[in-house]
This record gives sequence, structure tokens and C-alpha cells, in this order.
Amino acid sequence: MTSAAEQFASNLSFANFAKAEELKKRLLFTLGALIVYRLGTYIPLPGINPEAYAHAFQSQSGGLLGTLNIFAGGAVKRMAIFALNIMPYISASIIMQLMTAVVPSLEAIKKEGEQGRRQINQYTRYLTVFLAALQAYFIAVSLQANNGGGVPVVEMPGPFFVLTTVVTLVGGVMFLLWLGEQITSRGIGNGTSLIIFAGIVAELPRSAAGLLALGRGAGAGGASLPMGVVIAVIFMALILVTFVVFMERSQRKIIVQYPRRQVGQRMTQGEKSHLPLKINTAGVIPPIFAQSLLLLPATAANAIGSDSPQWLQNLQIWFAPHHPMYLFLYAVGIFIFSFVYTSAVFNTTDVADNLKKYGGFVQGYRPGARTAEYLDYVLTRLTVVGAAYLALVCLTPQILITYYPSIPVYLGGTSLLIVVSVTLDTVGQIQGHLLAQQYESLIKKSKLRGGRR
Repeated sequence: MTSAAEQFASNLSFANFAKAEELKKRLLFTLGALIVYRLGTYIPLPGINPEAYAHAFQSQSGGLLGTLNIFAGGAVKRMAIFALNIMPYISASIIMQLMTAVVPSLEAIKKEGEQGRRQINQYTRYLTVFLAALQAYFIAVSLQANNGGGVPVVEMPGPFFVLTTVVTLVGGVMFLLWLGEQITSRGIGNGTSLIIFAGIVAELPRSAAGLLALGRGAGAGGASLPMGVVIAVIFMALILVTFVVFMERSQRKIIVQYPRRQVGQRMTQGEKSHLPLKINTAGVIPPIFAQSLLLLPATAANAIGSDSPQWLQNLQIWFAPHHPMYLFLYAVGIFIFSFVYTSAVFNTTDVADNLKKYGGFVQGYRPGARTAEYLDYVLTRLTVVGAAYLALVCLTPQILITYYPSIPVYLGGTSLLIVVSVTLDTVGQIQGHLLAQQYESLIKKSKLRGGRR
């Protein structure tokens, strides 16, 4: 079976693209929306000293602010109005998905169809506002407690600055949420994913230029690396991208047999289908959750300032990125959250019941409980492989920076997974629009020929 990229390449031609007017409008709308987003990442928060903040950010770039900066496309480094990006909504969506799996009332709402889905989405938005306000408050408090080069980051600290910062950052999150919904309905691809994708990709040229500058001995502060190391890093990045593409497209197909049925006076032959199970069912959620939890001590210590207790300072040292304890707990967290999230989004009992309802069965296993046990057996082993794959991809850049701290490995494991998955999804949607346009033209031609006859 050919991949979406191969199908896209075989069907893509200037003639087909020129005829797809609807596709061109959607692409232009998506491009315009992403430009608006990128402009917002350069509008700074009111009331801060940009030079003092830039100096203070350098000392905290390895913490939670540095992680957010990767997904925000440099907005955190500039402390712009879109500094929180769309991440509070992503966190709220994950929490709601987990809650619908464990809270019976939310599970009942989810099963109500379109109306239930809208209600769950509304709860997700409320939770997004709460999480964004909480994160914005901690950022405001942290900004007031920091200084850069002896100069306070906040020019006029106080309750008014905290209020304006919270309102501005929460407003930026909700605007991006609205913009993402517009891209989804009127553009190409998933809007929220494309916003994160655009932020990550926008900073890649700067990171690549910094890596090449190290090879020439012109890095920041006169830092340099042997050109052989630079070439090895580039080669390793290409291998990681290829590996991620292969793993993201890998599936375990379980054959499902449907019995023969009588339709009218004719007996139809039994059909065979397959149930695709992805190796990485959890996606990028486990690394995001694991990394966020490990960076909480550093975030709390930065928010409290020099008055933070000794035990919190010790946790900040142990959970610092590239520390052996951090790397070990990061891998353990990825495995734990892979199993937790996979069990929440893929209910083997429900899948087995649906197969039984429509007459399908897996050969060698009775419909119902035995089929659910078999699906759980297969899914557990796939999750082990998927978690190991996520840990390998996410820890490789971290270990590399441990030995070569000057390497600007901007495209880390989590961001690499996001870039690849969003690219594959967007290419598939463009391919679908081109195929739909070709089918419409064939239908019109057949109608014209039938009318002439």
C-alpha cells in the first residue's frame, strides 16, 4: 500500500492544483492565519524591560520557560502576548479525555453524540481559561521576582501588573484557540496542531544557523565545535526524522471476519476487514506530561525566588534537564503515561462490543470478552514498543546536549514528533482535497456525456 506522501506526489501536478480553486483558497487562508499568529509572537507584554528580561531568560532557558519557548516559536523568549501559545488548551483537552474515561457522568455525556461532544468542548474551554490564568499568574509573579543584570524585569511591579499580564496572556490563548478553529473549518489541517507546528518550524533556521556557526568557531561567546561533530549531529537528525516517520506510519493490523449475510434473496459472501492499531497510540502526550511534571520544581523555585526552601532547591538541581535523575525519571514517566493515555483513548471492551454488534469477530477468539482480552494483549505489547520508541526519540537530544552543551538542539524529541505528525496529516488532507476535485470533474464529465446521449 502506497503512503499518503507517495499518493500525493503521484497526483500532484500544476494542472490538478490549478483547477482546485477551493484548495487554493483554503491554503491562502491557512497561510494568512499563521502570519497573524507569527506577528503576535513579536508583540511584547506591557510593563516589562525587554533588555532585562532577555538577560534573565538566558539563566532560565533550561526550565519550563525554555520548554514553552520551543512550542511558542520564540514568543516566551520575547515574552510576547502569545507566550502561552495554545498549550493550555492542549493540556485541558488531555485532562478532559482522561476524565471522560474515569468519570461516569462525563462518559455518559460523551456518548450523547454531537450534543455531548459540544458540551465536552465547552467544558474544555472553561478548563483552558482556568489553566491559562493559573500559568499566567505564575509567570507574572516570576517576572516580578527576577532581574537581569541587576535591573528589574518589571518596571512597575504590583497587583495591576499581575492583572494586566494575566488578562493579556489568557486573551492571547483564547484568540489562538479561535484562530485554530477557523483554520480547521476554513483552512487545511488541524488548526491547533498547525499553530504549534508553525512556532516550532519558524525557529528552525535560527537553530541551524547557530549549529553551523559553532562549526566555524563563531558561536555565542566564542563557542565552537569540531566540524565532524556538527556533521554527525545533522546526520543523526536526519536518521531520527526517518525513524519517526516510519514508526508513526507503522500499524498492527488485526484481521476481522464478517459472516455471510442474506440480502433479499441473495447470499453475500463473508467479508474480511482489518482493525489498525498504531504502535504509538498515545502520540506526543506522554513526553509532554512527563516533561511538564519534572519541570514543576524549577518553575516553583523560580516563582518563589531566593526565598525558596532548601528541599525545593535540591529538587530543582536533581530535576534539572540533562541530570541523570531527570533523564531516568523522564523515561519512566514516558512509559507510565503511555499506558495511562492509551488505556483512556482506546477501550478494548467497547471495541470488542462494537465488533460483536455488527457481527465481526477475530478468528480464533469468541466475540465479546475473549476478543477484548486478545485486543488488550496485543495493545499492551504495542504500547511497550511505542513507549520505548518515544523514550529513544526524546532522550537522544537530551543526552547529546549533556556531552555537548553548546549545541543548539532546538528540535527536541517532542517537537520532532509534532512536526512529523502534523506534516503527515496535512499532506494527507491536501491529497484528499485533490482527489475530491478529480472525482468532481469526472462526475461532471460523465453527466455531460449522459446528457448528450
